[in-house]
Amino acid sequence: MMKAPVSKSDVKEVLITHQFKAPVELVFKAWTDPEQLVNWYAPDGCTIEYKYVEVTEGGSFHSCIHDPIHGECWVKGLYHEVIKNEKLVFTMALSNRNGELIESIEAGKSEDWPKETITTVTFKSDGEQTQITLHQTASEVEAKKSGAYQGWIKMFNRLNLLVDLDVTANK
Repeated sequence: MMKAPVSKSDVKEVLITHQFKAPVELVFKAWTDPEQLVNWYAPDGCTIEYKYVEVTEGGSFHSCIHDPIHGECWVKGLYHEVIKNEKLVFTMALSNRNGELIESIEAGKSEDWPKETITTVTFKSDGEQTQITLHQTASEVEAKKSGAYQGWIKMFNRLNLLVDLDVTANK
């Protein structure tokens, strides 16, 4: 018996909600300030470098996460929406060091990983806390297989520490 093909609309995409013990202004700034991004926007044990990053509507970035086990992962993207303290929408496309787009397999991903995803992050103020919801147009199953899903969780944990230090320092 043949299995029916899975349509794109049937694929559960990455959707993560996370609560931060910091005001929305601090959390949003951590997502948009290049000096803060380098301190948290990579999973534990990894580092990130930016060839360039301009977090403005129409701005772009080219970055590399350096992983001591899996090597380099170069990504480029464009910021489609930047609404202060409310929302970020940006693309993420696999690239090489020179910024040329590459296939998923060339980047060490499964052939089912999309060459480009759209990531939407919404920020919701809850008093002195902030809830973010991240949606990425990639299969949750593939994201868990590749470690991308777990990477987001680890980065949010690093961001928790960063914004918690800011909150504590300002008390």
